[in-house]
Amino acid sequence: MTKAIPLRTWATPLTIGSFILMSVSGVLMFFHWDTGLTAGAHQWCAWLFLLGAGSHVTANFRPFRNHLNSRWGRISIAAFATLLAASVFSWGLVTGSQLERPIVQALVDAPLSSLASVTHAEPDALVQKFKTHGIAATPEQSIRQLSNAHGVGADRLLALVFLPE
Repeated sequence: MTKAIPLRTWATPLTIGSFILMSVSGVLMFFHWDTGLTAGAHQWCAWLFLLGAGSHVTANFRPFRNHLNSRWGRISIAAFATLLAASVFSWGLVTGSQLERPIVQALVDAPLSSLASVTHAEPDALVQKFKTHGIAATPEQSIRQLSNAHGVGADRLLALVFLPE
């Protein structure tokens, strides 16, 4: 029979470790120094942070409840709840996050000849680049069509268009 690991034994270290990862990756993203898998690690490890924080609160429920019963506890919860509610609105600002999806969709649906023009390449050179990666293409086909036909992710195909080899 395996003995269960006490909640406090793993909840607090998980909260601390994931908080460090989230904080550092968040700062890197804020200053646009997020190369590699920084954004993905930040997004996916948020689930570890939620698990750790929720477990930490469960393990320390009485002090947590006492804090929420204090004036500062109520003020902090109200302030952050207000910030959260306000953050779901754009308030007239256009953000990169709002632009990303429609731009990617336009690129995925554009013919390769248009993508070649955007990247200052010849359509035939782009078709040849795909061919060297085992993907038969024509200038009239889109990334979406190629993705569906060859079972290759659209991001991987867009990388062939936009990233240097």
